[in-house]
Amino acid sequence: MRLEHVAKETRRYLGYGNREADEATDRLIAEAMEELLQTAVCRSVCREFDLFLPHGDEEGTVTTDAFTAKSRNLHKNLKDCEKVLIFGATLGAPVDKLIQRYERIRMSRAVVLQAAAAALIEEYCDEENSRWKTEYEEKGWYMRPRFSPGYGDFPLECQSGIIAALEAGKRIGITLTESLLMAPSKSVTAVIGLSRRKASCVLQGCEACAKTDCAYRRG
Repeated sequence: MRLEHVAKETRRYLGYGNREADEATDRLIAEAMEELLQTAVCRSVCREFDLFLPHGDEEGTVTTDAFTAKSRNLHKNLKDCEKVLIFGATLGAPVDKLIQRYERIRMSRAVVLQAAAAALIEEYCDEENSRWKTEYEEKGWYMRPRFSPGYGDFPLECQSGIIAALEAGKRIGITLTESLLMAPSKSVTAVIGLSRRKASCVLQGCEACAKTDCAYRRG
């Protein structure tokens, strides 16, 4: 796991951008990351589904056995794909309890923990995606950038079908609230297209890629 990258992303989430943080903040980040790594229980689940994309569909209908969505952004992202990987990942409930404890006794530490946990779950997803990328390329399949419900015009309502199809509650402990938010809060679900057509998609997603005219770009 790229801990330097997690620290850098934590600073970005805290509003520093590419600027260096002051010594006190860097110390807070280091302490928070150490406690977070001792607390997090990283788990993931992934399933492969066939994909149906109607040709010439202006509304961008995307259909799998887990969900059906009208999303032009997701439809574009999945162009040339025949299958999808749908996955869920979480840092586990102990991380939520850790943050909640510091919200009562030391808010500055809670704020840094929130940022570090957001960076850590993304790093864990990148790590898992890298493993799947290697496995699927050996079988002649190429992955597109991951795309999560709630991003762009991909309806958050699709979370219900995704969580059910993954059996995420039973397998890794992710459930949904009535407002479709995930518990534990530091959890991610996403759809990854699988295509026989190679594309130079980076694991970090479209935000990290300079190719702004890509046919598969998320936004």
